[in-house]
Amino acid sequence: MINNEWERFGEDIRRTIQDAVDSRDFSRLNQTVSDTIGQAMDSVSKGLKNGGWYRGQPTEGNWGSRQTYTPGYDPRQKTSTVALRERKQMLYLKGNSARIGGAFLAATGYIFGIGAIALLVCVLIAAAAVGWGLALGAGAVVLGIAALIFVLMAGTGTSMLCSVGRFRKYVKILGDQEYCEVKELARQTGRSAKAVLKDLKKMVKKGWFRQGHLDEQGTCLMSSDEAYQQYTSLMERMKQQKAEREAAEEKARQEYSKLSPEVQQIIKAGDEYVKKIREANDAIPGEEISNKISRMEMLVDRIFDRVEQNPETVDDIHRLMDYYLPTTIKLLEAYEELDAQPVQGENIISSKQEIEKTLDTLNAAFEKLLDDLFQDTAWDVSSDISVLNMMLAQEGLAEDGLKKKK
Repeated sequence: MINNEWERFGEDIRRTIQDAVDSRDFSRLNQTVSDTIGQAMDSVSKGLKNGGWYRGQPTEGNWGSRQTYTPGYDPRQKTSTVALRERKQMLYLKGNSARIGGAFLAATGYIFGIGAIALLVCVLIAAAAVGWGLALGAGAVVLGIAALIFVLMAGTGTSMLCSVGRFRKYVKILGDQEYCEVKELARQTGRSAKAVLKDLKKMVKKGWFRQGHLDEQGTCLMSSDEAYQQYTSLMERMKQQKAEREAAEEKARQEYSKLSPEVQQIIKAGDEYVKKIREANDAIPGEEISNKISRMEMLVDRIFDRVEQNPETVDDIHRLMDYYLPTTIKLLEAYEELDAQPVQGENIISSKQEIEKTLDTLNAAFEKLLDDLFQDTAWDVSSDISVLNMMLAQEGLAEDGLKKKK
């Protein structure tokens, strides 16, 4: 009986909206749709009250953003020069010892290296003039080895000096911050991100950043333990949320796989309708009309969620949606076409207003339908509450029972 009612009313709605879209005359559209839906909803409500339409158990149903950390020490607050200096001493080495050691190695290597190479050249010239002897051969070998050692010392010292210089640049770029992206350090130093990351790994390992840490992806430097603790806490929360989300998705997939092919097809069609409504909303500007369409999207989405939770309702919803959703999409497409016109004359404006009123009417109908779908749940809850109150009264635990005992 209810199915026949929906079919008759749905055919009236479909014919009314189709005529309005074809003729571009929307003057009586909202009134006609409103009257028809009102009659349909009254019939459905009576049918639900007289025996129920639906049965079944109810169910309720980047770090990537590079967030700036706010550790216990907030460098944005005004602090004294002494306190700031002490804070930096806690986080960074001065690098003086490395700089002095590098300068010593470089100076020693260059001075003695040049001397060793000069002597080696002299030995080679002498050997060429008088011929190779044991003494000249041994001297050439010793000088060659010495020259190589001193060249290595010079290279190592120069590398240390350059590393200290880059370290000081990184610290200067960090300033009062205790978190910075590797790509930002690379941009400000003019080096590649790969080279900067290699630098940072060595400096963290050597302890130049006293409390330095890099994130798992090697994209961010944290110079304090507080910042790193917040990062690890955030990562743990993200992992937990991801695990919960994956578990929920897997559970949903398992439940979905248990549904019949017909129900799966209906749910898939519902998702397509929701997608079309969303696309229409994206294409139509205007805050007021956007709010109406957003509400429609939400209501339709929840209606199909309810069908997924209660598959036995699929026949009724299938017939209902075959009438209302296709014509709703036609209305949205018509509004989009009217709204895109460069000149908004009186006819276009009145037609758009009529469609907006019709969307309100449809939203009210969808809301009423969604509410009716949960009517069984309301009855079950009411029944459970009544039984619970009765049991409490029998045990003398209800408020009235306690008063009587007194």
